[in-house]
Formats: sequence, C-alpha cells, structure tokens
Amino acid sequence: MDRVLLRRRGDAVAVHEADGTVTEVPADGLPALVRARAGVRWVWDDTTRWYPALLAAGVRVERCADLRLCAAVLRRSPYAGPDPAEDPGWAALEPVTAGDPALFDLADPADALDPVAEDRRQQAVLAASPQRARLGLLLAAESSGALAAAEMTHTGMPWRADVHDRLLTGLMGPRPAAGMRPPVLEELAGEVRAALGTPDLNPDSPAVLLRALQTAGLPVEDTRSWTLERFEHPVVAPLLEYKRLARLLAANGWSWLDTWARGGRFRPVYLPGGVVTGRWASSGGGALSVPVQVRPAAVADDGWCLVVADVAQLEPRVLAGMSGDTALADAARSADLYAGMVDAGVVATRAEAKVGVLGALYGGTRGESGRMVPRLARRYPRAIGLVEEAARAGERGAVVSTLLGRGSPAPGAAWAERDADLGEAPEPGGRDSDRARRAWGRFTRNFVVQGTGAEWALCWLADLRNRLWRLGEGRLGKGRLGDARLRDARLEERPHLAFFLHDEVVVHTPAGLADDVVAEVRAAAGTAGRLLFGTFPVDFPLDVAVVRSWADAG
Repeated sequence: MDRVLLRRRGDAVAVHEADGTVTEVPADGLPALVRARAGVRWVWDDTTRWYPALLAAGVRVERCADLRLCAAVLRRSPYAGPDPAEDPGWAALEPVTAGDPALFDLADPADALDPVAEDRRQQAVLAASPQRARLGLLLAAESSGALAAAEMTHTGMPWRADVHDRLLTGLMGPRPAAGMRPPVLEELAGEVRAALGTPDLNPDSPAVLLRALQTAGLPVEDTRSWTLERFEHPVVAPLLEYKRLARLLAANGWSWLDTWARGGRFRPVYLPGGVVTGRWASSGGGALSVPVQVRPAAVADDGWCLVVADVAQLEPRVLAGMSGDTALADAARSADLYAGMVDAGVVATRAEAKVGVLGALYGGTRGESGRMVPRLARRYPRAIGLVEEAARAGERGAVVSTLLGRGSPAPGAAWAERDADLGEAPEPGGRDSDRARRAWGRFTRNFVVQGTGAEWALCWLADLRNRLWRLGEGRLGKGRLGDARLRDARLEERPHLAFFLHDEVVVHTPAGLADDVVAEVRAAAGTAGRLLFGTFPVDFPLDVAVVRSWADAG
C-alpha cells in the first residue's frame, strides 16, 4: 500500500509520494485528491488537524498514519528503544479539540514540525525493532482509532433532546431559571437543612456541609456517598438523593443538552490514547460516563436502529491469551468466564471467581480477594504468574509492556536510588516509600492487561469500521436499500459507528441491514482475537442487542 504524506504549506498542501515526488494542491482541492486516490495510507502530523475537514466534505479515509500518536507510542515502547533524534516538538503537540472543521488553524504549532523527517524516523525505528510485527500492528491500530474517533464525532450519536428534557423534568421538575435549582433539588435541600438544623446551609459546598454534619454529631471525615451510607440519621436519605440528582444535573443536565446534543446528535470529542494504558479519554461531553438515567434519549432515526455490542469479561480473556494459559482459556469458552471457572471446580461460586480474578488484576491481597488469588494461581499459573511478574517489575521501578508494545510510564522519585549491582530497589527508607512501591506494582500489574485489552478493542474497532463501510457498497445490502444509492452514500448515510466505550460499541444502521451489522460486529471481534493471539484458543463472546433506544440494550 502506498504511503502518501500530506504537509501544510501556507494555504496549500504539499503531497509527498512514496517515490519522492512532491506536488502541491490548494487546500480546498485536497478533498477531491483524497477521494480519487484509493488504496493509500495517508500520513499526516495529526488526524484531528486533517480528517474533520475531509469528513465535512464527504470524504472518508480508509487508512492513515498519525505521526503524533505514533510518536507517543514509540517514545515509551520497550520494543522501540530510545531515539535521541526525535524532535521534542512532537511530544508537546496537542490534538485539536475545537468543533470547527476548517483546514487549517492559523499559527498552528504543527507547522513548526517536519512530518517528512518524523515519518522517516518512525519507519527506521520500527524497522529496527525486534518486535516489528507487533509494534507495527499497534501503530496501525492507534492511527485507525484516530480515524474512528473523528468519524464518531462527525456522525454523532442520535440523541432526542425532547426525550432528554422529559427525563430530567421527571426526575427534578421543570427546568429552572439560570442560577436556580430545579424544584426537586430545592425541596431536598430544604430537607437536608431541616435535618441538620442549618437553615442557610448550601449543600453544594463540601466544606460547609462537612462542618454541618460533624456539628450534628456524625463522625465523618468527608461527604462522599459511601461514607454517608454507613450512618443512620434523618439527613442521610435526602442528602444522598440530593447528591445523586446534583451529579446528574451537573454532568448531563440542561446545560449539557444545550452544549453537546445539538441538531439531534450527541457529538463528544474523543481522545484516542488519552490514558497511559491506551484507553481513550474525552475532552468534553462526558462520552466515557453517560449515566443510565439519560440513555433512553439515544434513539435511532426513523427507519434505523442501534446495534449495541459489548464483550464479556474482556480483561480476563485477554490475560488468558497473552499468557498462553490454556486452563483459563478453557474457562473463557463459556459466555460467562466466571461461571466457566465454577464449572471447572476452581471455586465454589461465581462471586468467588469474580473476586479472585479482580484481586489478581488489581493486586487485592486482603479479605476474600487475598484468599482466592492463591487458589487461582494453582489452577492458572501462567496467567497469575504474568501479572505477578508485572507487579514485581513495577515494584523494582522497571517499565512493563502490553502485548503489542505500549510501554508503561517510568515511576517517580521513590525509585531514584537503585542498587546498581543487584538491579533491585533498596530497602525502603520509610513507610511512604514502601507504600509507593507497592502502589506502583499494582499499577503495572493492571497496566499490562488493561493496555492489551485496549489493543484488542482498537483492533476490533479498526476492522469493524471498514466492514461497516463495505456494507454500503451494495454487496450485502442488495435488494433492501438499493445498491446505487448506498454506493454513493456518505458515511452518515451508511451503517456507521456512533459510540465507543472501552469494550462497547454502538452502531447506527438502517434497520434493513441490522442482521448484517450484527454478523460484522461478531466477525470483527474474531479478527481482533486472531490479530493479537493468533491461533491460541481464547474466545471473545459478545452481548449484542438490536434496539431503537440505547437504554433498551440492558
């Protein structure tokens, strides 16, 4: 596949071909150029700076290399090794999160960087890697994730403002004037004040509320809900309900609706690779924490439906695959991995299985978790051994890696002094140092699994977005929606990804293609498993629902 690099040059775009040829096109001519070139991997400094304008012009890109994201992966990957030739400007380059799809912003710091030299450097680093295939797959998946993120912002999640407003009104009363509380919240605030004997209390001030609770005789150190739930007092019930509704109002209330759900679409801004493990973050809209109370507002367009799919127990299945633990993979053949562990006689109940696995993944050493982990270690030595080794490496201050080569960040000052002969951390100088080492070990223990789970999800997403596009080529939609119309359809007129959350995807599709979409969602999960784990027999079963509203997926 040809690699064609795009570089901004004033009001024009320099097009660098693989053979060294450089041509120049006006910026407004770029969509036509990209549309006419099939089978190309477009190389550019940052997807957020190029793709939104192409999407706005009706142009979809199949593959790209995002130099900003790839540089971040290579900078930390043990598979790549340090490269002093990297321009530090790439580490400082931030994604563009504004909603304006114009090409380009004035005074963009990306203009000071040399994408040609950076692409050459990255290709050389990749070629020299002892794990070139794995690392190359990670770079391709990361870049494809950037394309998917831009597409989901462009198409948006269908969102009914009238339904959202009705949900809020049912919970809190009519929309209040600016600066006022909704009626139900104001009533609850009155109950809290009465229970505490403080008629002027502002329940939204944690410091003021904490003093009022302590004055009322409650021995609390904070105002968190799980702290308050331990006490019996007339203030607890109304205060907990107040806090629940106040959180909803702040995160997804009427202001959120005005800002993020315009034109019948929720358009969050995703940040691929925004978390050190490779999981995505969001710069606005709360895409990664949409509460169940407002999900009924996500309603498919007329004649369309939502296909909602999530993988069951992703991280334990990933652990089985990356460790090559066949016994854990056997349990994973069940749709419910925890039930599979019970059926194998490893533990007595599903609850014990879940507690034990979570303890292994997150370093639980006390209580029921601490009792279960040794039992799992005897049955699944390779899997538990892998996370234990990652934990010990973290406690020594070493860097650990995901399956495809995303490296963990270096630890902090607790590891500044090392025993050079033994390569081990010295005896802790105090309890704080000891706690810091154990905490970092818990982080690296989970990093290797959560990060590899993020890689599986990226591969799933990358394959699925291309499968959905091909559904619009008329081959699978024949006789239902009309071949010619679908072949010419823009991204938002075909089946397309509408939402992504770690291990869950939502596809918005014409209802006539729903069964085909379900098949492609499952097939893409199978492809992701094979890309990461080859022929190792670990399954990734999906819960898939075809619904009108996201809330109906359960």
